[in-house]
Amino acid sequence: MRFIGTVIEKLQRHPKRLVFPEGEEPRVLQAARQFQALRLGVPILLGDRTRIKNAAAALGLSLNGIRIIDPASSEDLDSFAERYLQIRKERGITESEAIAAMRHPNYFGSMMVAMHQADGLVSGTSEFSGDVLRPLFRIIKMAPNYSTASSCMIMEVDDTRFGNDGVLFLADCGVIPDPTADQLAEIACSTGHLAKHLMGVEPRIAMLSYSTHGSARHASVVKVKQATELAAQRAKDLGLKAQFEGEIQADAAIVPDVADLKDLSSDVAGAANVLIFPDLNAGNIASKLLKHIARANAYGQILLGIDRPAADVSRGSNAHDVLGVAAIVGLQSIEYEALFPGAGQVLPGAPHH
Repeated sequence: MRFIGTVIEKLQRHPKRLVFPEGEEPRVLQAARQFQALRLGVPILLGDRTRIKNAAAALGLSLNGIRIIDPASSEDLDSFAERYLQIRKERGITESEAIAAMRHPNYFGSMMVAMHQADGLVSGTSEFSGDVLRPLFRIIKMAPNYSTASSCMIMEVDDTRFGNDGVLFLADCGVIPDPTADQLAEIACSTGHLAKHLMGVEPRIAMLSYSTHGSARHASVVKVKQATELAAQRAKDLGLKAQFEGEIQADAAIVPDVADLKDLSSDVAGAANVLIFPDLNAGNIASKLLKHIARANAYGQILLGIDRPAADVSRGSNAHDVLGVAAIVGLQSIEYEALFPGAGQVLPGAPHH
């Protein structure tokens, strides 16, 4: 709660509009109620108005200060469908298909964010990740200087010796199954930017492997080593001041005594606050184990590399998790261009995915 409390305090000074496509979901309703009550901005719930009201009433929740939009009857349906038709014209979709897509809350919500009618989107409590990510990636273009979309889990553990006061940024935990060295470098830089933006500290980025500096030989180890070099150069090109270490094992990255035993003397070894995993298996497994075994507060997946702020939360998230993610997405939107210079300046064009 230390970390998310700070995020909430910052967002209260600059309230934002967050769209929640799963308007009938009880956890989303509870998070939206808290979002509004904490003066973080205006929550926008998508879905059938009557069903949302009935779901809120069943929970004893007031909808005062919360907007409700039914995509199927919205006055923006036709204009959104026309815009989607333009974006997807190379795919040969028809007008009726575009309208059908825009009736779906995840597509409608993504278009709201793309058209600056909302400042960010949070979905996923009752949806498969693909159903959340697909509309976002089709509608919202890549951020300037990025060709890789990825995701980050922000984990807060009780032991403040790890990361920054117990806060660690883990990536990629939800999008790219087997990233290339170039993609890993982009993931490292976009996650480093997020850590710098949210925490105000220099990112200490560990490029994780089962090997530390050549203790094992395998193509996956070579990939991480190459990614470390590419990430350092990319960070320099982007003006991101960060430290990189890799390839490095997880314990050597976060435990000072282990780093000392392995004669690692960098600023990252034993003190990493950003952990970049070699593939999605490792990232997803590690983040879920950390959440449940270490009882870490987990906030994510925060999507990175795209032109507007959004998050795909886990179906196992509770209302507190959803609120925390919404606060982070709202805070991102205040200075999104600081994360991705030039982001959000133009309407979305043809998709880059």
